[in-house]
Amino acid sequence: MAVKEAKTRVIKRWRRNMEVRDDVEYTDMLTTLSEGSVRRSFNPFTDIEWDSPEFAVIPNDERWILPDTDPIGGHEWYQSQSVERQIEIGMWRQANVAKVGLHFENILIRGLMEYSFWVPNGSPEYRYCLHESVEECNHTLMFQEMVNRMGVDVPGMPKLLKWVQPIIPLAAGPFPIPFFFGVLAGEEPIDHTQKNVLREGKALHPIMERVMAIHVAEEARHISFAHQYLHKRVPGLRRRQRWMLSIFVPLTMRILCSAIVVPPREFWKTFDIPRSVRKEIFFSAPESRMFLRNMFSDVRMLSYDTGLMNPIAKLVWKLCKIDGPPARYRSEPQREHLVSVAS
Repeated sequence: MAVKEAKTRVIKRWRRNMEVRDDVEYTDMLTTLSEGSVRRSFNPFTDIEWDSPEFAVIPNDERWILPDTDPIGGHEWYQSQSVERQIEIGMWRQANVAKVGLHFENILIRGLMEYSFWVPNGSPEYRYCLHESVEECNHTLMFQEMVNRMGVDVPGMPKLLKWVQPIIPLAAGPFPIPFFFGVLAGEEPIDHTQKNVLREGKALHPIMERVMAIHVAEEARHISFAHQYLHKRVPGLRRRQRWMLSIFVPLTMRILCSAIVVPPREFWKTFDIPRSVRKEIFFSAPESRMFLRNMFSDVRMLSYDTGLMNPIAKLVWKLCKIDGPPARYRSEPQREHLVSVAS
């Protein structure tokens, strides 16, 4: 009897947390985001001129050379290679990041659909989640078309993550808070990396430049929703739940960051890159450690704001090598990139 009553309380609490219409500020935010998706949206096959001559992928195009803001592109080993080798490595790297991005967004879409399945009638979260799902579907089309046009057969996600990924979207229904932290763990590294590249001002191939610009523009809404969703829900958790979540967050950020940012084993074998170079790039060199830390300044800010940055959590953030000061505001540019743009 006691077990049955406990289950009933958990279900009632879960249903109560799914109801958001009494929070005017939150529902207004959802309405703004949904209307933004209607007013300003992109279609990968009408907003990118794939068949235009300037979008053609041609041999020895130096615009595929990785920028300095990329951990590989800024390393002296990469810069010491021939131009042809730099182009070849750059194309493989960029294509695989796109493939990882579409793999992650495939998981996200399924999770959003799982979550929206359970929201009550009339909830503005339903409409927003469906808008985001549509945009993420377009992103997967865009990323795959980019990979196809580049002609590089890349694997994308690590094999282990490919095997476990079918169960991840199922968590979005019963455990939406950990799921949306996982969403940020996947979205923040790609968004941070693409913004750094665009801010650097290096000449990019038109395919790369257009795909990045579209993705960054729409991803701003998606990241904003995840932050606001967690701002609303996390403070209402019980103390023990917040403590467990405070440990879960940095571990999840670090694991998914490595899956997205660090190239798979095939990359290192294909280009015969020394193991010492790999260790420096990910993430032993001071520059690469700073790149890793900067990637999650927004999530650290969110953790402070929602009460998830306790002494044990700070230690875990440090052990994961992603500790540091929180951002003052979301998407705050890193100072070193502002200097490079100004110059």
